[in-house]
Amino acid sequence: MKFFVSQVFILSLAVDAFMPAASKRRPQNHFAVKISAEEDLELTRQVIARQFGDEGSTTVTPPTESSGSDNKLFSLTFDRKSSYSSPPRPENDLMIRAAFGESVEKTPLWLFRQAGRHLPEYQAYKEETGRNFVELLAFPDSVAECTLQPLRRYEVDAAILFSDILVIAEALGIEVTMPGGVGIQVPEPLTSPDQVATRIPNIDAISEDFVKDKLGHVMESVRLIRKKMEEEKIAIPLIGFSAAPWTLLFYMVGGSSKKNNEIGMQWLNDHPEESTTLLQILTKVVVEYMSAQVENGAHMLQVFEAMGMMIDEEKFEKFALPCLEEISKELKSRFPDVPLMVFSRGASFANAKLAELEYDVITIDGDVARDSARRVIGDNVSLQGNYDPRELIEAEDGSKTPETVRQTAREMLEALGPQKLIANLGEGLGGKESTTLVKAFVDAIHEESAAMIKEA
Repeated sequence: MKFFVSQVFILSLAVDAFMPAASKRRPQNHFAVKISAEEDLELTRQVIARQFGDEGSTTVTPPTESSGSDNKLFSLTFDRKSSYSSPPRPENDLMIRAAFGESVEKTPLWLFRQAGRHLPEYQAYKEETGRNFVELLAFPDSVAECTLQPLRRYEVDAAILFSDILVIAEALGIEVTMPGGVGIQVPEPLTSPDQVATRIPNIDAISEDFVKDKLGHVMESVRLIRKKMEEEKIAIPLIGFSAAPWTLLFYMVGGSSKKNNEIGMQWLNDHPEESTTLLQILTKVVVEYMSAQVENGAHMLQVFEAMGMMIDEEKFEKFALPCLEEISKELKSRFPDVPLMVFSRGASFANAKLAELEYDVITIDGDVARDSARRVIGDNVSLQGNYDPRELIEAEDGSKTPETVRQTAREMLEALGPQKLIANLGEGLGGKESTTLVKAFVDAIHEESAAMIKEA
């Protein structure tokens, strides 16, 4: 027993000595833990190996049952060759401070889909290059240009990589197209459980090198964006992102967000073993993909469970939540000073459990009641959201104006509070929004929150 206690003590010292202050802001022991001395010794070895720069194999075999999920889905091995040194924060670090719960002088904001379809310069650039959305993503110069376009127009507090949630599906050999007028399509989705083995790479093939090989153009884009931001003296964080595994599975078996919406759940019900195998593969590639984005210049990370509305609560907790838990644990172990944000769109029932994991920011969609949002997620994480983008679409009767935008922005700030908040939307910009009203929203958030904080 004395040996067991000493190992726990050593573990606590190892974690406390090397954990950045930002990561200490909430208790690290979220779970009621019952583990043997042998399990404790192995956990201690893994933590110390990570903290002292062991670049060998890291086996992720969670010994606990967490309040987030039962985590029976996973026993993943990650082989890391890269080392990581935290970059200095950009001059405007409002986003990072808000994510870590540090005080800010005004509420930071960025916008889901801030680059792209609602901007006239984006439409002009597509016409000039002759490239559609999917084609733009293959060219780092186009990715960088589209990423920077909204930064030149709006005083947002972060850039986000111009990309798509299905690039991982493409990397795994699933074709993605954009025929026009019907959104992004997967023309040949997985049609039978045996295709998980025949069409998708084995989990052992998923590695740091796999991402470099299949998604190297994205990393080149990240580096080019950072270079262009420095040249244009835009000193704000760059956000990297990925779809979550359930969202990827949904598209890979259904092929579309508009048709065959029942197929994802059907797979979970009819093919639980193959679904689990696919989710494990997707979880591993998401971790490696997001890690590569950080190592190539991203300051923050966003996980999008964009199809949370297409899975019920029982299946979410059994299949989707363990993936999100594994992603948060592994990324935070690698990059404790990189803010990690999650958006479970359409599945707000999961927000309380997500707040118990290693995410720094929980995003709320438009269906979440603002008066209870803080109570649900608790005091140890920050909020992001949840302005209605319909307020940014000009109405024929003239009822949407910069003044109405300012009023509704103020109402959101009053309900959620200006601190520990990243202002954003409850849904992404759809393309019909007025650039005048979007600018009004950006300016109103900054000005109204600054006044509220000063008066507090």
